[in-house]
Amino acid sequence: MKKLICAVSAMAILAGCTTYDAYTGEQKTSNTAIGAGIGASVAAVIAYIDNKDDDSRTRNKRILAAAATGGAIGGGIGYYMDAQEAKLRKQLRGSGVSVERVGDNINLIMPGNITFASARSEIASDFYPVLESVTLVLKEYDKTLVVVGGHTDSDGSESYNQSLSVQRANSVSGYFQSQGVKPIRLEPIGFGESQPIATNSTPAGKQSNRRVEITLVPATT
Repeated sequence: MKKLICAVSAMAILAGCTTYDAYTGEQKTSNTAIGAGIGASVAAVIAYIDNKDDDSRTRNKRILAAAATGGAIGGGIGYYMDAQEAKLRKQLRGSGVSVERVGDNINLIMPGNITFASARSEIASDFYPVLESVTLVLKEYDKTLVVVGGHTDSDGSESYNQSLSVQRANSVSGYFQSQGVKPIRLEPIGFGESQPIATNSTPAGKQSNRRVEITLVPATT
């Protein structure tokens, strides 16, 4: 899978990819701020989903069947994701979380300084209010797949970082499930150190790479 992720990252196209500063709400261009990393991470998530053994269309039908309102997304996918994005940006402004839109997918980038202690997979106490805000939106907009991606810096062995990233993804996914998000919607995955969004040669860069990203993908029939 790692070879696939790297290949997709190299080909990721960032046209139409925008981020919003969590503190000011102002739009920023991701490749100016931190290079192609974030957009590539979303591409890697989509590639992972598309290459899973189970049929993605079957999973999407199960998500829609489990949704409170049932049926296909009314009013169009783009409109549905627009409304969800707006609600997330409102809820998360000032939290340190950035919201990125790539096509019909939404990515929430949660930096390491608010998520987990170094080398730990237990959710930090300061992170719970952020997750609570995200949960409210996930439950309101329940026709999306929620991919929880764990990421690390390059300190330690590759195998250790892969394991740690999986544990972190499972911690966040488990929290969402405990708060009533249906398990069929949750897809935790660890990317280890394979998807850096900054250099690993500086402490600040490493902190940026230690993160959790939540990608929301609309379920379609």
